[in-house]
Amino acid sequence: MSIEFEKNLLTESTLQTPIEFIHQQAEYQRLMMAYYAAMREVQTKFEILNDELNVRYRRNPIEFIKVRLKKNQSILDKLSRYGLERTLDNLKHINDIAGVRIVCTYLDDIYEIANMFVSQDDVTLIQIKDYIKKPKENGYRSLHLTIEIPVYFSDSKRRLRVEVQIRTIAMDFWASLEHDMKYKNNVQVPVALKNELKECADIISSTDLRMQKIKNELDNVFKSAERGD
Repeated sequence: MSIEFEKNLLTESTLQTPIEFIHQQAEYQRLMMAYYAAMREVQTKFEILNDELNVRYRRNPIEFIKVRLKKNQSILDKLSRYGLERTLDNLKHINDIAGVRIVCTYLDDIYEIANMFVSQDDVTLIQIKDYIKKPKENGYRSLHLTIEIPVYFSDSKRRLRVEVQIRTIAMDFWASLEHDMKYKNNVQVPVALKNELKECADIISSTDLRMQKIKNELDNVFKSAERGD
């Protein structure tokens, strides 16, 4: 399992205070540090689950973990989309300032890992969006959890929200290309390319289902061999 950090985590760029919050610079930087801490706690929880399952079943369901803090401009843009004033207090309405992405091998791993995680008594599930059972119109698939966890500091405790995305390797590969198509181009993407990407999403979904079926059948074969059937 690998851990990937975006380069903007707790750097001067991340802690650089937007002009809208410059009169609350210290508070803004402490808040970003708090979200960073919440993100790390969630990351550690999934690492521990993965280690435990490796010891119990000799298999790591999590292939890798990606974490990121939302960039300043993205935070400001989201406040605008929500119709909210650009105030420090309104940041509590943004659920994905801290984000953790869990990439699993198989479909069943997604739901098993998610259930184990939200069952922990210090994790509060705020919202779940299942884009696997109900994909977005463009073909996007992933399980999104908005959770809240306590973060302890030297003199206080804060409850902060983190968005957790859980998906298969194939879903993650597709989402990376879709993100490039959507956000990294200042040109109009041809409809034919969008349609082709949507077709790929359907093929990937079918492949994920077939791979899960093969794995389940292999597990039955292995269990039968162990029993000497």
